[in-house]
Amino acid sequence: MRILFLTAQLPEPPHAGGTLRTNGLMRHVHAAGHDIHLLSFATNDQFTSNQTALKTFCDRVEIVPPPHRRISQRLRDLLLTNLADMQRRFYSPQYAAKLAVLLDNQPFDLIQIESLEMAAYLPVIQRKAPNIPVIYDSFNAEFDLQRSVFEAERGDLRRLPGAIYSLIQWRRLIRFEREVCQSVAHTIAVSDADAASFRALVPDSPVSVVPNGINTQDYVQYDSSLNLGDGALVFTGSMGYRPNVDAAVWFADQILPLIRERVPEAKFFVVGSNPHPRLDTLRERADVEITGWVPDVNPFLHAATVYVVPMRMGSGTRLKLLQAMTAGKAVVSTPTGAQGLYTQDNTELRLADTAAAFADAVSGLLQHPDQRRALGAAGAEYVKANYDWSVIAPKLLRVYDEIMSNKTK
Repeated sequence: MRILFLTAQLPEPPHAGGTLRTNGLMRHVHAAGHDIHLLSFATNDQFTSNQTALKTFCDRVEIVPPPHRRISQRLRDLLLTNLADMQRRFYSPQYAAKLAVLLDNQPFDLIQIESLEMAAYLPVIQRKAPNIPVIYDSFNAEFDLQRSVFEAERGDLRRLPGAIYSLIQWRRLIRFEREVCQSVAHTIAVSDADAASFRALVPDSPVSVVPNGINTQDYVQYDSSLNLGDGALVFTGSMGYRPNVDAAVWFADQILPLIRERVPEAKFFVVGSNPHPRLDTLRERADVEITGWVPDVNPFLHAATVYVVPMRMGSGTRLKLLQAMTAGKAVVSTPTGAQGLYTQDNTELRLADTAAAFADAVSGLLQHPDQRRALGAAGAEYVKANYDWSVIAPKLLRVYDEIMSNKTK
């Protein structure tokens, strides 16, 4: 089949969560014998530096300069329209025009939109190619993510503006995401929890689960290039993302002091790009280090004594957690952080939903190396068996087969 992928970023290099997912899926779809065409936002320099890697799994790549949406535009849409922020985040007339030309000149069998933002181009597809099946690959059930953010922040007066914003977006996203799911041939969820949310939102629309995955071999080999000390507690991710910011602040303020009462050498490492200003106060602390962007998270994963996922909001499946488990690290997570994984507490990882319970779990692992090693080994085996791309990608290929079978009936 000839498949057109619409993405907000080039899938090379696969650093962030969305590009890691898109890269893994596209590579395996191409390996299964399908022709991959890509329309993405990128600068000429970004495309040129990644062109060789893209050619290994893309038969054709078209790029459009990334749109620049000002704060004033976002405020205008918030106050004067009923549009969700994500409806306009990556909208570009130039991208729409390029897509229209592609659809006029190329016969595609399927179109796959990667993330809700790219659903802004559904009207172009419906106008130019109404008979081509479209798949919505959701990175999150976005309406449910905003609900979880609102519920986590509404009790904190300091976070009230953010909570109000999420309340507005939650209501608008219910409408927008429902319209998207009703307009496409199939919706892909990354977890059973997200799938249940979509099925409740659009009971008559087909939904399948294709979890996030990783190339486990990329994280297995031990990397000893970094020494963070014996009490290194590591958390990774994009640090401009609200759920990650909330997790880092909650851990540093509410959990880390309890851990240090029992393990004084414990230190928290926040590893990821674009640290939010809310994290600035943590820079002054000797027991916290904010690294900012790093070229590779592998050294930090392997240098961690315990990997922590103190997330209180969000949806989807955490690629960060899969990476750390594959690296053989003992992981402590909230149930929200481990959402989408069929793990059991104290078998593949530790689960804790309060600050005290989280501190107890981390402290116990810091004090008992044998427990850390056993937990890390079990977690690595679990991810290899269930979340390697070689296991995940066939689930998407079965969706393709189902769609094409229905089309020919």
